[in-house]
Amino acid sequence: MTNEREDEIVEEIRRRREAHAAAFDFDLQRIAEDLRRQEKEAGVPLVSRPPREPQDLPKRSSA
Repeated sequence: MTNEREDEIVEEIRRRREAHAAAFDFDLQRIAEDLRRQEKEAGVPLVSRPPREPQDLPKRSSA
């Protein structure tokens, strides 16, 4: 269950995401380039982890 405040936050995020995408004519390549540029300009270190090996899922018993 969500409250009204959470809904306002979600709606604000959606509005900003839509406006950002519209600024680049919804071109995913340009949107991604802009987001990478913003990350670099922010000067905040980003966490990068090495890839993990896939793990086998446990076997399901047949019923």
